[in-house]
Amino acid sequence: MSQRIGAELVRQLREQTGSGIMDCKRALEESGGDFERARDILRAKGLASAQRRAGREAREGLVDAYVHPGGRIGVLLEVNCETDFVARTEQFQELVHELALQIAGTSPRWVRREDVPEAELERERSVYRMQALAEGKSEDRMEQIVEGRLRKFYEQFCLYDQPWLRDEGSKGRPVSQVIQEMVAATGENIAVARFVRYQRGESLDAGAAADGV
Repeated sequence: MSQRIGAELVRQLREQTGSGIMDCKRALEESGGDFERARDILRAKGLASAQRRAGREAREGLVDAYVHPGGRIGVLLEVNCETDFVARTEQFQELVHELALQIAGTSPRWVRREDVPEAELERERSVYRMQALAEGKSEDRMEQIVEGRLRKFYEQFCLYDQPWLRDEGSKGRPVSQVIQEMVAATGENIAVARFVRYQRGESLDAGAAADGV
């Protein structure tokens, strides 16, 4: 590969990933010039770095309000980051608004699976065990079956486990991965703090409200 072609690949990779020039160059060298593999290498390193940022305090951010056309559904959402600088970027604001749309469209009940009350989980496990027994499933596979169905419960009701609606196909990235990719891009810890979802005609007890703090 000539230096000219190498420089062009580095430029393209930097534009697509937002990574530094030297990071892009090293990723291309590690991948033997394979552009897609280099992008995967940078993504993996970025997500690993994002995980290390997860414990850092995030007290800046935005509150976003979304009202569905016709006033049938409304969402109020708080997403935190570390600095006002990131909070004011178009990239962060777009993520917050897309998360509000996600909540409007999918009706999650909690931010993370860790937020689900233990009593709720035990009720679900009990129901899944009874279902599995009624289906004639063997006892030695019972826990595996219950945990598999519990994962589907998380994907339905926990925001971070839900498939990202903007992804094409039946199985998109989990919302948590989309947020971690933003963490990798901005270099800041980003987290959904809380949300509330209203739907016209629901009782107050039926409205979905979740606090992730």
